[in-house]
Amino acid sequence: MEAWEFGRTLRRWRDRVAPEAVGVPAGRRRRASGLRREELAALAGVSTDYLTRLEQGRARAPSPQVVESLARALRLADAERDLLYRLAGHAAPGPDVVPSRVTPSVQRLLDRLSHTPVVVYDATWTLVLANAPYNALMGDTTTWGGLERNAVWRNLARLPSRVVHTPREQAEHEARLVADLRLTASRYPADRALRRLLADLAAGSARFAELWDAEAPPPPADPSRRKTIDHPAVGLINLDCDTLLVALDDLRISVYTAEPGSEDADRLALAAVLGTQSL
Repeated sequence: MEAWEFGRTLRRWRDRVAPEAVGVPAGRRRRASGLRREELAALAGVSTDYLTRLEQGRARAPSPQVVESLARALRLADAERDLLYRLAGHAAPGPDVVPSRVTPSVQRLLDRLSHTPVVVYDATWTLVLANAPYNALMGDTTTWGGLERNAVWRNLARLPSRVVHTPREQAEHEARLVADLRLTASRYPADRALRRLLADLAAGSARFAELWDAEAPPPPADPSRRKTIDHPAVGLINLDCDTLLVALDDLRISVYTAEPGSEDADRLALAAVLGTQSL
């Protein structure tokens, strides 16, 4: 990679993005015509220091995940996204790679849900993005890295979660996730990152190996179900969780809502305010 060319291109594209176009308040005393460095860093889920080093050519070889996050935050067209990958020394993802691309049309949908907790996963159940209300409800996801970003791993490793499951519900949830991951592996047999994920899961979890080799079908998927969230400041919140499948992009979008006027809706609103202030 020509680090200086990647950084120069990144800076040029950052300068042309209108803050309002990506949901950033412009303010009256704003000097920058485009996004500030810290604003792009926050949108892409990277540190401001790392973004500074990328733009100045002092950081080399950003990962494909970082490149994709930057492309998404900058709302790049497909041709520009592919160029950013090439400047970073990567081949642009092809049809044999699990997509993590949030297209402009899907992003517009997410923008309309900016006040609703929403999380987006790719077909491996690796976190693509979580909006501010989701982080306020479920806890900050911006510091997660590596396997921490994969929902299959998080559930099998029983990492901390605010979702309340009975042992039976947890077991069924794990079985559904692994079964869906097995279908993903059959669709993308050439994806190296997916193969590494499967190897890590098999090495780190006997439960994964058990579910992967299970002959019995998993419990039927339930795209719309109630979830109970144990929020540390608000208490228990009962929500509807609807998971939408973006078929062409192979994304899973989970949306959390409460019945208007209900006590759960009030608690959800309070959790969003408290969590956003904390974050």
